[in-house]
Amino acid sequence: MNKIVLSFLALLCCINIQAGVKLQKQGSATQLVVNDKPMLLLAGELSNSAATSPADIRKALKQMKNSGVNSVFVPAYWEFVEPNEGKYDFALVDSVITTARKHDLKIVFLWFGAWKNSMSCYAPLWVKENTKRFPRSLTENSKPLEICTAFSDNLLQADKRAFCELMKHIKAVDSQENTVIMMQVENEIGMLESARDHSSLAEKAYRQPVPAPLLKALKLKKKGTWAEVFGTDRYADEKFQAYYYAKYVEQLASAGKAIYNIPMYVNAAMNSRGRKPGEYPSAGPLAHLIDIWKCGAPSIDIFAPDIYDTGYKGWVEKYKRADNPFFTPEVKCDANSGVKAYYTFGETDAISFSPFALDEANYKVKNSLRRSYKVIVQLSPILLQHQGKGKNWGLLFDQEDKERIIEDGDITMTCRHFFTLPWDPRATDGSKWPEGGGLIVKLAKNEYIIAGNGIVVVFQSKTEKAQAEEKKLGEDGFVDNGGTETKKQATTFKGKRIGIGYVDQVEVDKNGKLQFIRRDNGDQDHQGRHARISCGDNKILHIKLYEY
Repeated sequence: MNKIVLSFLALLCCINIQAGVKLQKQGSATQLVVNDKPMLLLAGELSNSAATSPADIRKALKQMKNSGVNSVFVPAYWEFVEPNEGKYDFALVDSVITTARKHDLKIVFLWFGAWKNSMSCYAPLWVKENTKRFPRSLTENSKPLEICTAFSDNLLQADKRAFCELMKHIKAVDSQENTVIMMQVENEIGMLESARDHSSLAEKAYRQPVPAPLLKALKLKKKGTWAEVFGTDRYADEKFQAYYYAKYVEQLASAGKAIYNIPMYVNAAMNSRGRKPGEYPSAGPLAHLIDIWKCGAPSIDIFAPDIYDTGYKGWVEKYKRADNPFFTPEVKCDANSGVKAYYTFGETDAISFSPFALDEANYKVKNSLRRSYKVIVQLSPILLQHQGKGKNWGLLFDQEDKERIIEDGDITMTCRHFFTLPWDPRATDGSKWPEGGGLIVKLAKNEYIIAGNGIVVVFQSKTEKAQAEEKKLGEDGFVDNGGTETKKQATTFKGKRIGIGYVDQVEVDKNGKLQFIRRDNGDQDHQGRHARISCGDNKILHIKLYEY
């Protein structure tokens, strides 16, 4: 009888573990569900060395809480978890978990294992010193790199054992609390100086036929060695390396999930600034290699971009795939992070947004993000309810990219940077425009939520937009000295127009109900011509439209 009871309790425990944190679909979106509730990760990532002592951890997580985050991305270092082979120490991991609980924060652990930013800098010293047992990657000129080769089974088994011990420990101390909600496997994997590894172990694999599962995944009919199928240039080399990095990561992820099944992802440093393979961390889960990674590492739930360069919207677009939930573990931490958060959650049905090294940011940067997160936290019930239904959009503008036109049925929304309006002196005094950003959610016919900072939205019917007469406005809001016609108005107007019934500033309660603050009318909505949020403000607007 006792055995039956114990078996039943063990089964219940397993069920709870499986249900505690998971990914689930809602329409076209994938949501992170924690304790049966979907969650947006309004996060920040700690700087690399901020979690190497309990004192630093306490200080850093307190700072993060004060920055308005609900979750923190924190390194878990192989060199501290296993300083001596086979001897495990989880003191830092426990310090992170207990401190996070104190501040009501969720944790995403980043396994700094065999590789961090390409290099094997977080491998324990006993790994680094024994290059015979744990050989290094080589360039085509046989130059050894501070990168352990992914083709070493010794490295794989050592890395996997440590990762599995970490997963066992997290399961033991956190399977009921669910403070730890995701795992990142390695960090920005990639080859540098060479597009692929040229060590003897790698060369042996390179001479083998391309595995049949990869040929099938890429829909390739040609068979042969890697050189015969893909060629011999650096782009072909990168494909080879990507597949074997993925196979390596799969071993860790599948073994780790067998112990404690929480979502796992891999992040990638971007191939920016015109760099070629070998000049950036090559062969990670970059947009052009995701199909290879999905074939090699099916246990990985998400392949995620780390975005630091200009052109944020372009990088986001590359990772918007139906088979890959959008997730940002690292973005550049600056004064524009807050508006990028609005755009990300509005445009992509994102699970997360996370500026890197938020603990080291200055007050201006932290405050900008805090104010945006304060709004997005309120909007979370509405955003989560509408994700995956094609009724939300993101806005992100700067001095060059000033406008986006969104069509929703018969309604056209012309969205612009706030400084396209002439009455703010910063728009024309030569100042560099701050980025403006926001999100739009359609609640019902003729009813929208707009939130953000530094945006203006004009609503028109499609027929009205087609017949619109556009003129330059002066700082008083009227035609500027007769204006400059860009399109002649039709002789006789046809169709209906869209009017603004009201623009209300609102707050949103925890159940997603709108709470009225004030009505923006008259000068505040330009006598019904638009809805706007000025640069420096962070607001939620509830707009009701009508036809006439």
